Amino acid sequence: MKEGTISCEAVVGFYLSQIEKSRHFNAFTAVFKEEALQRAVMLDAQRAQGKPMGKLHGVVIGIKDVICYLGHEVSAASNILRGYEAIYNATAIARLLEEGAIIIGNLNCDEFAMGSTNENSAYGPVLNALDETRVPGGSSGGSAVAVQSGACMLSLGSDTGGSVRQPADFCGIIGLKPGYGRISRYGLIAYASSFDQIGIFGTNTEDVALALEVMAGPDDFDSTVSSQPVPAYSKELDQPSKQKFAYLPATLDHPGLDPEIRTAILQLIDDLKGEGNTVEPVDFEYLDYIVPAYYVLTTAEASSNLSRYDGVRFGHRTKTEEDLLNFYKKSRSEGFGKEVKKRILLGTFVLSAGYYDAYFTKAQQVRRILADTTKAIFSQYDAILLPTVPTPAFKIGEKIADPIAMYIADIYTVYANLVGVPAISVPLFRHSNGMPFGLQIMTNQNEELSLLRISHQLMERINQ
Repeated sequence: MKEGTISCEAVVGFYLSQIEKSRHFNAFTAVFKEEALQRAVMLDAQRAQGKPMGKLHGVVIGIKDVICYLGHEVSAASNILRGYEAIYNATAIARLLEEGAIIIGNLNCDEFAMGSTNENSAYGPVLNALDETRVPGGSSGGSAVAVQSGACMLSLGSDTGGSVRQPADFCGIIGLKPGYGRISRYGLIAYASSFDQIGIFGTNTEDVALALEVMAGPDDFDSTVSSQPVPAYSKELDQPSKQKFAYLPATLDHPGLDPEIRTAILQLIDDLKGEGNTVEPVDFEYLDYIVPAYYVLTTAEASSNLSRYDGVRFGHRTKTEEDLLNFYKKSRSEGFGKEVKKRILLGTFVLSAGYYDAYFTKAQQVRRILADTTKAIFSQYDAILLPTVPTPAFKIGEKIADPIAMYIADIYTVYANLVGVPAISVPLFRHSNGMPFGLQIMTNQNEELSLLRISHQLMERINQ
C-alpha cells in the first residue's frame, strides 16, 4: 500500500470474494460488505493525502459474535439476543479501528461461548475447512475457520477454557489467549467473568503480536484489566535464547491422549534438549481436578451472568401473555439453547443453599492450589509445554450425545484460565489422519512477550 501497488478497497474486495467462496463453512453470521468497502475507500483517501497509516491500516479482521461493535448485531449465536444491536464499541474493537483495521463481519460460535465444537449455535454448526465432516472446535469455531479458509487476515475470539486455543489446534492455525486482564473485557458478552479473555487467531506470530500490542493495556471501563506496560510485542520477537521448559508427565501419560500426539510432543522435547534448551519433567498431581473445578466455577458464574436475559429489557420476549413468573420462564426457555440451559441449571445448583460449600467453595480451593502450584513452577521455568487437546478434530456429532467426553476434551486448556496465565496453541504437527494438531505453551502472568518469542522460534522451525 505504501508503494501504491494495491489499495484497501482491492484488499477488501478480495476477502469478500473469499467469504463468498467459503460461505458453506458457515463461519460468518453477518458480513459488513458495504461498510467495509466504504471504510477501505476512506483509508485509501487518507493515505493518498499523506496522512500517517495506523499499525493495522487496511488489515481485514473478523470478530466473534460475542464482542460489541457499535450499531451491529451482537447475538452470542443465541436466539435470546437475535436482533440486538450493540450500543457501544468494545474497547478491543475501538483500538483496532483507531489503528486502521477493517471489521469485515461477525463470526459464528457456540451459543454464549459454551461448547467445544461449534455445534451449539443458533446459526447452525461451522464446518472445518480441511475436512467438512469434522468439527472446527469451539466455542470460537467461526473465528478459527475464517482465518483457516483465508476469509480474513486475523480474527478475534474469546477464551474461557480453551475456546481460542482448541479451535486453533483443530484448524491448524495460531490461537493466543493472553493472560487474564491483558485485553479489556469491556464489550465482551460475559460467560464466566473471572475466566473470560479476548483472544486472537492468525497464521503467523508477527500478526498476532501486533494485534495484541494494539488491543492490550489499561482501560477505565474494566476494573480487572492489567495496568502493566504493554511491550512492543511485534518488534521484539527476534531475540533467540535458550529456554528453560517444564513439561507435565501427567498430561502426556493421560489415557485419553492420542498416541501420535504424545509421540510428537516427546520428540519435540528431545529436539529442544538437543538444541541446548533445558526441558525437565515436573510432577503435577492435580490434573483430574482441573475439569471438575472449572465447570463448577464457570457454570456458577454463567448462572449469575445470564440472569439478565429475562425478556424484559432486551432480546427475545415470549408472545404468550401470562403472569410475570411464567413470562420469565417462557422467554428464557424459548431463547436459550440446550447446552446453555444445562450450564445455567448446573451453576444454579452449585450455588444453592446446602451445596455452595460442597461444590463452589471446594472448587475455589482447588483454584487457589493450582495458582500456587503454577507460581512455584514459573519460579524455576520460563514456560510449560503440554498438549492443546487430547485428539485431533473429531467428526461432527461424534461427542454431542456424551457431555462428559465433551467436557474432558478441555482437560489441557482450562488450566490456563483457572490460573489466569497466557497460553497459546501453535500448529507444529500433522496427524496420520491428515488433520493438524498443535503444541500448547503457557508462561507466567504478564509474560506474553516471552510466550510470543518462544512461539515465534518454534514456528520458524517448521517454516525453514
